[in-house]
Amino acid sequence: MIRGALGTAAGAVFLLCTVAAAQAPLEPSDYRTSEYRAAVPETLSGATVIDAATAEHLWREGRAVFVDVLPRPERPAELPSDTYWRAPERLAIPGSTWLANTGYGTLTPERQAYFEAGLARVIDEATPVVFYCQRNCWMSWNAAKRALELGVEQVHWFPDGTDGWAERDLPLEPLEPWSLEGANG
Repeated sequence: MIRGALGTAAGAVFLLCTVAAAQAPLEPSDYRTSEYRAAVPETLSGATVIDAATAEHLWREGRAVFVDVLPRPERPAELPSDTYWRAPERLAIPGSTWLANTGYGTLTPERQAYFEAGLARVIDEATPVVFYCQRNCWMSWNAAKRALELGVEQVHWFPDGTDGWAERDLPLEPLEPWSLEGANG
């Protein structure tokens, strides 16, 4: 009876592992340009993929720069001009730089320049940079890939983002997007 129960349990574990593995897509050769909230690959060639424990260690030791790339919603076009609107608050890993809207598969030249200027402001050759947004969000994968293509050498991708961070009961703080206009002051 015990042997049969163990066989059933082992089969269930195998089935769960098989289903989980089937949900992670293969790493594409190019950027993801649609359906950004979906299962992400387990790899990013050229980058170090990290879990929440590693992200926490890097953060506590001050050994990495954290870059949030979650999009910032824009004011809905259909709102009457006299209607007050405020973008939802973004709670992020403390000390992060938010390079909003830079994780899309295609960036306008202006958004690309913003991404490059923001990275130049926060990284150096000796410090790893950790890209994140939320779990199952291709934005951070795209941004990390883009950084690699720009020649950034120590790229870390944290696919669980603020979801994985919060699950560890780590602090989050309100964050405003980095402003290119305010960078000169």
